[in-house]
Amino acid sequence: MVVFVLALLSADLAWAFMALSYFLISIGYGIVMEWFWQGRTIGKRVLHLRVMDVNGLRLQFSQVVVRNLFRFVDNIPGLYLVGGIACLLSARSQRLGDLAANTIVVWNPAIRQPSLDTITSDKYNSLRDYPHLVARLRQRTTPAEADIALRALFRKNILESAARVELFGKIAAHFRSIVRFPQEATDGISDERYVHNVVDLLMQQRENRPGETQAG
Repeated sequence: MVVFVLALLSADLAWAFMALSYFLISIGYGIVMEWFWQGRTIGKRVLHLRVMDVNGLRLQFSQVVVRNLFRFVDNIPGLYLVGGIACLLSARSQRLGDLAANTIVVWNPAIRQPSLDTITSDKYNSLRDYPHLVARLRQRTTPAEADIALRALFRKNILESAARVELFGKIAAHFRSIVRFPQEATDGISDERYVHNVVDLLMQQRENRPGETQAG
């Protein structure tokens, strides 16, 4: 209706309105969905795909904007020809928008309910020797913080070595700022192993909540 009214006034005005509307819908949709859905649109969610920072760090709003603005370039001359060629030539199958934004599209399968066996294996957890500090850690750690650490452990194998070391270094430093365990409990433990041990303690608390029973 709006286009029809504008066409009566000016054909150029109608075309300008259509071009602007297409831009807002095609580009704006991707920006809004990928930002608020953490790197996913409806299509990506259905196909279990997700946009993330190439180093595994938190996706920034500027990265979402840049990769979506480059869709026009990737689509030249049509059917994503430029973007398709860029994917073939890129080691990580990135289109120009991803290269410009330093992002990558990864397969993000649904994760089953986490099992402590797959996270902690059978290695000794030295932090368990300090139950009063363990209790303090559980009290001060939020569910969101525990979830971030858990997701990092499940996705560690898709990260590059440098990004993996940096990520677990930051997570371990955060948990150390919450509760400081004695040096003898952490000597010789890497940041990644430290995060493993912390998640082991936090997940045990989640699985052993008082008053909860398993349905049989």
